[in-house]
Amino acid sequence: MRGLTGAGPSWARVSLQAAITATAVLAALGLFAACATGGTGARDEGPAHADSVAGVGASPAPSPSDTFRRVDAVALVKDDPKVSETVKRDLKPCSGDDYPVDVTYGNLTGGSVDDVVVNVLTCGDAVGLGAYVYRAQSGRYENVFKAEESPVYAEVDRGDLMVTKQVYEKGDPVSNPSGENVITYSWAAGRFVQEDFHHTDYGKAVGGDATPVPST
Repeated sequence: MRGLTGAGPSWARVSLQAAITATAVLAALGLFAACATGGTGARDEGPAHADSVAGVGASPAPSPSDTFRRVDAVALVKDDPKVSETVKRDLKPCSGDDYPVDVTYGNLTGGSVDDVVVNVLTCGDAVGLGAYVYRAQSGRYENVFKAEESPVYAEVDRGDLMVTKQVYEKGDPVSNPSGENVITYSWAAGRFVQEDFHHTDYGKAVGGDATPVPST
């Protein structure tokens, strides 16, 4: 038995040697394939690798600065020495604690805190009595613009101050002015400077009784 298993036929030894050689070749081919791909295994997969790099290099989006500060517009106007006594006297609540004021916050003067645009209106027909702009300085608000030629209304328009003044001719009702003037201001050298002006005439509908036919 020992002789049979130790020596055996020559073809058996050849076959065993061939099998060992084939196994070694396959192992070598597998190692070569791994080296050809960079040897990084699953980390070489495109999408996963790209996501990993993007995650490391990306920085969080900056949060917007908080420049909005709500104010008591009624108190601001009433305590303002630049506001006329007429406007202050007419600034009364329409019902309960509801005052006829429109308040807009926006960056007009380039400060670190939003400027405040306050329009004082009448209760009945919302006619603008006065328009004011307040700028935050040293912990308080300073009046940097006023317009009290009623009717008037101020707005923030893409970083500029736009002031609209209704134009009335003799006999025009409050609800039907003849036209309007629109003036645009920008902030420069510590004050508002007029940048644009345009006037619009409103069309008037022509009406009345038909002309009577003369009798013969």
